[in-house]
Amino acid sequence: MNETVNDALTAVFLIGGSLMSVAAGVGLLRFPDLLARMHAATKPQVLGLLLFLLAMALQLGSWVLLPVLLLCWIFMLLTVPVSAHMVGRAGYRTKHMRRDLLSMDELDEVVEKAAGKRAPDPNMAERPDET
Repeated sequence: MNETVNDALTAVFLIGGSLMSVAAGVGLLRFPDLLARMHAATKPQVLGLLLFLLAMALQLGSWVLLPVLLLCWIFMLLTVPVSAHMVGRAGYRTKHMRRDLLSMDELDEVVEKAAGKRAPDPNMAERPDET
């Protein structure tokens, strides 16, 4: 009886993880620009991996492997946002995104100022010296 419940939960977790992976793949193919594709590639991937790891933990039935599986998931949680940030940053700077889909672009002024394309903000000159 207990083994049947474990097998059923394992199947549910595997199917859930597979659906998350399929959702990520469909999002990568169908979303219109880089930033939306980044979203599709990161969030379902992390949840899908969690479901796969839970299925493995249930099927193996050993507490010894649980820290290793948890460590795998934590590394994924730490690396996915960093890699998505780097891809997004590179895409923004190389103009591989659709600006018409953005409702607000807070990074534009900062990037142009850093590139020296824009004159300094006139409000900055009106501030008193802090020295």
